[in-house]
Amino acid sequence: QVQLVESGGGLVQAGGSLRLSCVASGRTFSSYAMGWFRQAPGKEREFVAATSASGSNTRYADSVKGRFTISRDNAKNTVYLQMNSLKPDDSAVYYCAANPTRNSGTVYVKAPSYNYWGQGTQVTVSS
Repeated sequence: QVQLVESGGGLVQAGGSLRLSCVASGRTFSSYAMGWFRQAPGKEREFVAATSASGSNTRYADSVKGRFTISRDNAKNTVYLQMNSLKPDDSAVYYCAANPTRNSGTVYVKAPSYNYWGQGTQVTVSS
């Protein structure tokens, strides 16, 4: 069982930045592919960014490419989402997700690929 705890959300003005963190339990974090997803009120959960277990590969949604950066620190069992140039449309609950995988270089962009989810952290961007 993997437990994920997100933090770092909050209220920020448009153009501002936030860094989300997600700490995972377990001793095999380096074997987890990790992803960030978000869900706004009345909308479906959508993919934001993901990294392979090795950290060597990443993928981003077109809507955040060039503004968001996903990274991981395996020594701290933590994955980060640095969000810059935030827009009101980025407002949502952000979730991190983990996929314990044997494919160290694979990036997963679909929610059903992930076995474990955090409780979410709210990000609100004011105009």
